Amino acid sequence: MVLKRIRKEIQAVFDRDPAAKSLLEVILCYPGLHAILMHRVAHFFYGRKMFLMARVISQISRFFTQIEIHPGAKIGEGLFIDHGAGVVIGETAEVGNNVTIYQGVTLGGTGKEKGKRHPTVGDHVVISTGARILGSFSVGDNSKIGAGSVVLKPVPPNSTVVGVPGKVVAQDGVRIEKAEQPLIDLRHDELPDPVAEMMLAMQRQIDGLEKQVKELRKLPKG
Repeated sequence: MVLKRIRKEIQAVFDRDPAAKSLLEVILCYPGLHAILMHRVAHFFYGRKMFLMARVISQISRFFTQIEIHPGAKIGEGLFIDHGAGVVIGETAEVGNNVTIYQGVTLGGTGKEKGKRHPTVGDHVVISTGARILGSFSVGDNSKIGAGSVVLKPVPPNSTVVGVPGKVVAQDGVRIEKAEQPLIDLRHDELPDPVAEMMLAMQRQIDGLEKQVKELRKLPKG
C-alpha cells in the first residue's frame, strides 16, 4: 500500500514535468516529492494525536524543502508541487487528487477562528504561481487559479479564476475530459485578462466617440 502510493507520487512528477529525466533524479532532486512524502509521515503521527512529533517532522521538511505543509492537512493522491519554494498549506486544508501547485502558493485561513478555516481544493485543480486561497470554502474540480490571484470566495467546478480579489472569468468553456486518467490542463499561462479586455473595450468606445465628433464637425454650421 505504501509503495503503491509512493509510485503514484513519483508518476505524478513524470506526468507533469517534462524536465524529469530519470527515476533517480526525481527521487533525489524534487523537493515537492520530498515534502509530500514527509507529510504522509507527519500526518500519520498527527492522526494518532502525537502532535509534537508530527510538527517536528513537518518543520524538518520545511527546513529542507522550503515547503510548509501542516501535518493536519489532508492531501489526496497525485499532488505535484512544482519547484515548491514558499508553498504553505494550512492545518485544516484539504487537497484532492491530481492537484498541481506552483511555487509561492498559500492555502491559508482568515482570522483566529477554530475549526475548519482553510480551503478545500477539488480534484484536477491547477493553482498557479503566487496564488493565495484564503478561507474555509471549496475550489471546484478541474478549476484553474491564475498566477498572483487572491481567492476569497467559493469557486465552481470547471472555472478559471484571475485577479485580486479573484473573479471567475471562465466556466465550462473548456471541460477536462472525464476518463480513467483525466487530462490535467497545465496551461496556466493562457488565462483570460479581464483588465486588458476592459481597456480594449474602453479604447474601442473612445475611438467610436472620436469618429462621431469628427463627423459632427463636418456638418454645416447654422
